[in-house]
Amino acid sequence: MNKFKIAFLAFVLLASTAITAQLRTPQPSPKCTVSQVVGLSDIEVVYSRPGMKDRKIFGGLLSYGEMWRLGANASTKFSTSKDISLGGLDVPAGDYSLFAIPGEKEWTMIVHKDVTLNGTGGYDEANDLGRFKVASSTSKDTYESFTIDFSTFTTVGADLCISWENTTVRIPIKTNAIEEVEAQIKKEIIDGPGAGDYAAAARFYLSQDKNYEQSLAWMDKAIEGRPEAFWYVHNKAQILAKLGRKKEAISAAEKSMEMAKANADGDYGYVENNEKLIAEIKATK
Repeated sequence: MNKFKIAFLAFVLLASTAITAQLRTPQPSPKCTVSQVVGLSDIEVVYSRPGMKDRKIFGGLLSYGEMWRLGANASTKFSTSKDISLGGLDVPAGDYSLFAIPGEKEWTMIVHKDVTLNGTGGYDEANDLGRFKVASSTSKDTYESFTIDFSTFTTVGADLCISWENTTVRIPIKTNAIEEVEAQIKKEIIDGPGAGDYAAAARFYLSQDKNYEQSLAWMDKAIEGRPEAFWYVHNKAQILAKLGRKKEAISAAEKSMEMAKANADGDYGYVENNEKLIAEIKATK
């Protein structure tokens, strides 16, 4: 075999390897991501979906009493944006792996803190967040593909449903939606905006050179909420200067400067800031 043929065969072999490495084919247990808002919590489940394929699943392919990855391929992942209760187990916001130990009438569910596992290999019970039991039921419908979904929604919760073959498990999810809404009502309606909110809004308008009268009203609200905040008084002086109310602006700057000088923790540079502002105001015609 001459050198040309050897080089050609080597090229074909390398090209074939590259094509194989990039080739994407359908998976027998395709990956699935289910995202759902429950109450005010964003919940997501990522799992793989094996099929029955004429096999007996529970008590056959999956032996009762043995731990299962709750799907195929990698272990099933569960994430929640807020603290919730899953099957009565308190689950803080975060990412977890889910495992199950199926039984004929009852399953043991495992919420695990290690999300790197590919199945049950390397599983360490010490990393469990917790376990709980949930009843299983026989469905008149046959689920050819393993399915995880959400149903039975209420204001504060829903069911996480696990179905395969003729078996269904429903895990109750309860959120803190009512308490979270009440906290919003208290903050936004009962207590109303805080001094920092008013000051931030006022400074935004000031930075955009617009609506100085509204900016001044908001800064007065901020000062009312935090009368010791000499930096707010400095901002008020800046707004008054923009409005052309030079005498009031200088008075506010002088007040801010005196407050800054008297502050036990230092003036944070506001003595100099106010001196500069007063000089700028006096320099304008």
